[in-house]
Amino acid sequence: MSSLATLHIETRLARLTLNRPEACNALSLDLLAALHERLGQLEANRDVQVVVITGAGTAFCAGMDLKQVLGDPGAPERLLRLLAEFTIRLRALPAVVVGAVNGAAIGGGCGIACVCDLTVTHSDSKMGFPEVDLGICPAVVAPWLVRKIGAGRARQVLLSGGLITGQRAFELGIVTDVVPSAGELDARVSALIERLLTGGPDAVRATKNLLNELDGSSDPASVLKGADLSAAVIALPETQKLLRDKLGL
Repeated sequence: MSSLATLHIETRLARLTLNRPEACNALSLDLLAALHERLGQLEANRDVQVVVITGAGTAFCAGMDLKQVLGDPGAPERLLRLLAEFTIRLRALPAVVVGAVNGAAIGGGCGIACVCDLTVTHSDSKMGFPEVDLGICPAVVAPWLVRKIGAGRARQVLLSGGLITGQRAFELGIVTDVVPSAGELDARVSALIERLLTGGPDAVRATKNLLNELDGSSDPASVLKGADLSAAVIALPETQKLLRDKLGL
């Protein structure tokens, strides 16, 4: 099994880590495949009540590995489809998913943070959706952001592009908690885990399932449609040229 995503389970608690620190945990095809493998393990384990997802090193997830969507016409569709399906499966886990955003969460990485039930970061982390700056359509993450902060704020964030601080992400509702510094993140996440593990497992699962139905998370259609739209835009010759120029290739 690939080491690009690691999973440690301690009875009722699981820790899922994106383990590609040399690339700021950018979402390559291999990393996404590894994440899907790990989700399969979690889906088969009914004892886990809380899943913490984080990134190895100093970044949470830098978004799509843009070099992988250049040149190969089928690569954007494969990568974005894997990302879309990962977010759908992550949201559907019966356990409470906690995002420990230890550093940069950009594009698809910020989208993963939005998929988590609860998300903690530090005030200086870099977050946001700069896709439009790169000529990319952020359609695959848009449904999750709309569910998280509402259509009006999501419109502002996605059309403006750029990056924001963890503190601003908290003010917008992208994350549910923020600590002053990176050194304080682990303690806050640990306190949150302790609190979540006091809940009745059946009650928590039923509540999460109901919430997924109420906000439309149980219907994957919009996320899959977003993946197809994003892939179509990335495959355009003008987008490919812009990306090459931005990456200096």
